[in-house]
Amino acid sequence: MNTSREFARILDQNDSLKDFREEFYISNEKIYLDGNSLGLLSKRSEKAVLDILNSWKTLAIDGWTEGEYPWFYLSEEIGKQFASLVGGESKELIATGSTTTNLHQLLASFYQPEGKKTKILADELNFPSDIYAIKSQIQLKGYDPNEHLVQVKSKEGHLLEITDIIDAMTDDIALIVLPGVLYRSGQILDMQAITHAAHERGILIGFDLCHSIGSIPHELSKWGVDFAFWCTYKHLNGGPGSVGGIYVNERHLGMEPGLSGWFSSAKEKQFDLEHELTPASTAGAFQIGTPHVLSIAPLIGSLTIFQEAGMESIRKKSLQLTDYLINLIEAELKDYSFEITSPREHDARGGHIYLTHPQAASICKALKADRIVPDFRSPNGIRLAPVALYNTFEEVWQTVLTLKKIMKEARYRKYENRRGVIA
Repeated sequence: MNTSREFARILDQNDSLKDFREEFYISNEKIYLDGNSLGLLSKRSEKAVLDILNSWKTLAIDGWTEGEYPWFYLSEEIGKQFASLVGGESKELIATGSTTTNLHQLLASFYQPEGKKTKILADELNFPSDIYAIKSQIQLKGYDPNEHLVQVKSKEGHLLEITDIIDAMTDDIALIVLPGVLYRSGQILDMQAITHAAHERGILIGFDLCHSIGSIPHELSKWGVDFAFWCTYKHLNGGPGSVGGIYVNERHLGMEPGLSGWFSSAKEKQFDLEHELTPASTAGAFQIGTPHVLSIAPLIGSLTIFQEAGMESIRKKSLQLTDYLINLIEAELKDYSFEITSPREHDARGGHIYLTHPQAASICKALKADRIVPDFRSPNGIRLAPVALYNTFEEVWQTVLTLKKIMKEARYRKYENRRGVIA
């Protein structure tokens, strides 16, 4: 493999997405490889926030129905922009809530234990917040989470076997909730195959797309997925606390949501102010409260970039970046006890690489001291996420060569090998 800086620069010159880097605020003093935790601010998002603030400033309450982006319909308009990212229809999509709030809504709506079907199937590698919500909803239905939450085990601690997931779809499973991409290893689960297996057994299934939306293409409607939910501040660059999203397959539309609220209403009925809910006939029914307009605003700008770049091109470059990163690690760091636990196969790997090392926390601190921003994940993981829209091949090259120097000179030993308050 060619490990020269010149080769990295040639790759950058041939990058069809290279001009999108100029859309983002990027520090010339650091290399940012943590876009799978928090994406960077784009100039379009900044402008959209200022535009929404100006509509509040100039229109006051009339901003709900007037201006370029009327607030009353904004959640639905952003929902339409999710369509090409998740492979759904506009009516199946809504921008609302946060990841965990949306999961609570979907569980309250779709987890209906009956007869012997009383359990929820998840996995032991999922992000804790999903498990907390699942346990809460099991308890609210009067069951014991220790008995009614089934978690698929990982044989080696980083990956899940599809056969193990399918084998766990027993007759007592009422609902399945799984990640589209595992947040540590970056493994893509075969959502189509898993959904097909669940439906063959009469089980509803939903996916957490927090680490997959914006990094890999989806075809939720084609696959028949029942529901999905996601955040927008990672690969979608919506900003800290930006509003999340929900997908509900059209065959479930028209049902009353498990958690009803003001914005669950059909738009034309909402201001009749009746005490009997007429739920929206779209995924808008799964909203609860008033839209968080200022937290939706960045998505107005950021999602237009995805429409222009296209998910196929984004995915192609993402795989090129992570292939290059893997090859450099294997060429330059083979003597330093790193293990790549992310899948090598393209159809099984998401948008980041997961390295394990006994001194992972202190290594991350040393990288930050050298102005490279990684992400530590307890107990011993380093996530590196070169993002297709704004990272370069030369930045990947610089990261690996800096990491090699840190290891060769043992500079990580200057730092305590434990995480900070936020890892």
